[in-house]
Amino acid sequence: MEMQCRQCEQATGATACTTYGACGKAPETSMLQDVLIETLKGIAVIAHAARGAGIRDQEVDHFVTAGLFTTITNVNFDDERLMGIINGSKVVRKKIQGLYGKQISSPAVAFEPAGTKEGLAKQWAAFNDARKKVNEDIQSLREIVLYGIKGVAAYADHAAVMGKTNEEVTAFFHTALAAIADDSQTADALTGLVLECGKVNLSCMEMLDAAHCETFGIPQPTAVALGVKKGPAIIVSGHDLPDLKILLEQTAGTGVNIYTHGEMLPAHGYPGLKKYPHLAGHFGTAWQNQQKEFDKIPAVVLMTTNCIQKPMNSYNDRIFTTGLVAWPKITHIARKNDTKDFSPLIAKAKALGGFAADNIEKSITVGFGHNAVLGVADKIITAVKTGKIRHFFLVGGCDGAKPGRNYYTEFAQKAPADTLILTLACGKFRFNRMEFGTVEGLPRLLDLGQCNDAYSAVKIAVALADAFKVGVNDLPLSMILSWYEQKAVCILLTLLYLGIKNVRVGPTLPAFISPAVLKLLVEKFQLKPITTPDQDLKDILGK
Repeated sequence: MEMQCRQCEQATGATACTTYGACGKAPETSMLQDVLIETLKGIAVIAHAARGAGIRDQEVDHFVTAGLFTTITNVNFDDERLMGIINGSKVVRKKIQGLYGKQISSPAVAFEPAGTKEGLAKQWAAFNDARKKVNEDIQSLREIVLYGIKGVAAYADHAAVMGKTNEEVTAFFHTALAAIADDSQTADALTGLVLECGKVNLSCMEMLDAAHCETFGIPQPTAVALGVKKGPAIIVSGHDLPDLKILLEQTAGTGVNIYTHGEMLPAHGYPGLKKYPHLAGHFGTAWQNQQKEFDKIPAVVLMTTNCIQKPMNSYNDRIFTTGLVAWPKITHIARKNDTKDFSPLIAKAKALGGFAADNIEKSITVGFGHNAVLGVADKIITAVKTGKIRHFFLVGGCDGAKPGRNYYTEFAQKAPADTLILTLACGKFRFNRMEFGTVEGLPRLLDLGQCNDAYSAVKIAVALADAFKVGVNDLPLSMILSWYEQKAVCILLTLLYLGIKNVRVGPTLPAFISPAVLKLLVEKFQLKPITTPDQDLKDILGK
């Protein structure tokens, strides 16, 4: 069947995946995710109206948040689970409708998902045809808002696992979904929502940062071994730190070593996690290399959030999923009684025997969150004032498989020796094993953490601007961002909300941004596509 998906950077031909997803998503799965979004719109219209009357419900709020996160790229590929969520949406909608008590005339509310995949496919075809008739700029703005709140929902879900919620964030999911379901919304109104999404995401990232620090302690600069030690092993990928904590607790004293993979690397900087001696190091690189890296290794893999690729036959019997991530016929570990039972992973790891010998490549340092960096702010400020540090570059974001991402490696390598490079998210795996030396006793490469730790970059930039008594745009700071999925979208919207200009984005611009909307972003924020490392460095540094 046909599909129409252009929410990630891998969109075929930089336009859309129409026959099969570049991420491995089948057309039927794409269809079910689109239908789920339609059901969430109906719930949101009622929930938004109910909030205006002072009525809210925690179950409804959580369902919408989790539903948005479920449709992010590389999260849920399991049609059976998606069908279950769609069917569950009927119950949730009935609940909020009963609480509100008033009928709302809206196509979104009237939409009743069919009970079979065949019926849902027919419904999808109808609203997909209708979508093609929408003005391209309106559709572009709707998609920017939708993909933005998907990203925010991922961060909100992570925080909720640790008991943190935020009414501003939760309410905005309903506001935004209700707005993009409303055909009367103008381009100006939707543009306002785009920037509001950036504002809300800032609050959400602040909430998640607080949740992480309160739960695991403030990140500290920490050396992390790259490679493996002899013995049984479980490799944890994704982004979810609470899952890692549970696994560390359950494997203590078992002889099973735990390794991070991909975006879990920053876990080593948190005191509450690095205190476990069997958190042995970091295995592999970014998410898109997992098929090669997991192939035939004698270890168990746990996928905690988005970033899963289709498991190869060589390891599909020893990869497990948990949380919202799912793949058909892959064993899923569900939460029960506020915890998870990882004993099947531990038993499997012991049975496999693990790695035959130590194989440590080197060590790198992580844990340069905003607290650590601002702790040496006086040193940084002095170095700037004396000309020892000429410029700051934030080089980070999502990594991916398409050609062109070697740009970020070359850019980091060619950045002059009197510059500091801040990095975050999995894009750093393009260059974080390289030696960059120091400037005025500071490492030239500072790893701020996961993609959500863009909050640290914002905190650092604002603090430096205050110290120099200038605006953020007047700082010797340039942002060179790589994007892949929807969490990168909401981070960019936060930067735009803050009025930060001259952000460079690549390796390609989003397919869902229409020419007119792109023109608006370029004119208002001087948003730029990357060119070449040499040209961009010349334009930024002036020589």
